[in-house]
Amino acid sequence: MTNRTPVTGPLLGLRILDLTRLLPGPLGTMLMADMGAEVIKIEDPNAPDYVRAFPPYINGESANYLAYNRSKRSVLLDYQTPDGRDKFLDLVETADVVVEQFRPGHLDRLGLGYATARARNPRIIYVSITGYGQTGPYAHLAGHDLNYLAVSGVLGLTGTSPADAPVIPGVQLADIAGGSYGCVMATLAALFARQRTGEGQHVDVSMTDAVMPLLSVAYALQSGTDKSADGGAGVGPSSRGPSGQGLSGRGQMPLSGGLANYNLYRCRDGRYVALGTLEPKFWQKFCKLLDKPDWLAFLQPQSPAQLAEFKTQIQLLFGERDRDDWTRFGLENDLLITPVNDLPDLATDPQLTARQMIVTQQHPVAGPFQSIGVPLKFSATPAHPAWPAPLLGEDTDAILGNRPEKPPVL
Repeated sequence: MTNRTPVTGPLLGLRILDLTRLLPGPLGTMLMADMGAEVIKIEDPNAPDYVRAFPPYINGESANYLAYNRSKRSVLLDYQTPDGRDKFLDLVETADVVVEQFRPGHLDRLGLGYATARARNPRIIYVSITGYGQTGPYAHLAGHDLNYLAVSGVLGLTGTSPADAPVIPGVQLADIAGGSYGCVMATLAALFARQRTGEGQHVDVSMTDAVMPLLSVAYALQSGTDKSADGGAGVGPSSRGPSGQGLSGRGQMPLSGGLANYNLYRCRDGRYVALGTLEPKFWQKFCKLLDKPDWLAFLQPQSPAQLAEFKTQIQLLFGERDRDDWTRFGLENDLLITPVNDLPDLATDPQLTARQMIVTQQHPVAGPFQSIGVPLKFSATPAHPAWPAPLLGEDTDAILGNRPEKPPVL
C-alpha cells in the first residue's frame, strides 16, 4: 500500500513532517495522525529511527516501532546531502508543521533549521522537542526520561516515604506527558495563532518544563506549608514531617500516600485495589456499609503513628476478600474502589473495552498487533488508527517521486 491518505479526524488536511525518533516525538505525531493529520515520517537511510532495533520483535518488526508509528507514511531521505536537503525543503513548502527532536542547533548546522524552513514557507510551524529546551545551562546536555523527571522534581516525590529512595515510575512520564503531549499541545496552539496572524513560528518544547505542571498540587502544598506554622490547608498540625521534610515530601502528601482513605491496599489474592474515598461523604458511606463507625475519625489523623495504625486496620479489612470481590462491591455501591489493573488486564477491562482503548491492527509483516487506542473521542470528526506502522521507506516513491502540491491547512 503506497498511496495512503487520511479520511477522517479533526486534523484532516494537516501535513506534518516528522523527523523524530524513539518515543516522545513519534508518539505525539502518531496521536495527531490518528486524528487525521497526514504525518510523513522522514528517516535517514544511514540512521533510521533507533526504535526499530528495540526488542521485542514480531516477525522481525519491533513492537515498540509498531506501537507509536501507526497511521503514518514513511519516507527514506538522506537530508544530510545537498540533494536530500533540497527535497526536504521542497516538502517544507507543502507542509504545515515540522516536528524534530535533535539537540539544539543540530538541524541549523545542516541548513534545515527553523530560519531556513521559514524562508521557504513563512507559515511553517516548527516544533522542537528536547530534554531541557533551547536555552539554559543544560540545553545541550544528553538526557533521558529519568533525568528530566529528576531535574523537574517529579522523581523526588515518587515513593512511599522520605526515608526511602525515590521510585522510578512504571511509565515514561517526561517523555510522554512532557514530550508527546507537549508536542500535540504546541502544534495545536501554534496552528490557532497562525489562523489569526497568518504566520508560523518556532515552538520550544522542553520535556523537563512540560512535565512540571504535574507538580501543581504538590508545589502548592509546599508553598502553603512553608508559610503556615500550622501546616497550611488542613494537612496536619505541623508543616514538618518526621524526617524534617515538609508534608509535601515523598509519600506524605494527601494525594500521594498521606491519607488512609486515599491509598492502595493488598487483597486476599495478592492483587491490589485503589481506594479513592477522598471526600467525607464517600468515606462516611464506606464506613456505614462496612459497619465501621469508629473509622470516621480516620479522615483526620493526628500523627504519623496514628496514620500508620489506620492504614493497618484498613489493610486487614481488604485482606479478607479477593480483588475482584472488592471491585464488584465498589461498583455496586459507587465507592471509588477500583482494581489496580496489570497490563494483561487492560484488554478485558469493561470500561477500557467499551472505550476501544486497546485496538488490534493487521500488520503486513508482524500480523495482528495490539496497541493503545485513541484517547480523544470526537462526535463529528471521529479519530481512529488509520493503518499499521509503515515499513521503512514504504511511501518514498509516492511522496518524493511526485512532489505533492498542498496548500497549508489554515
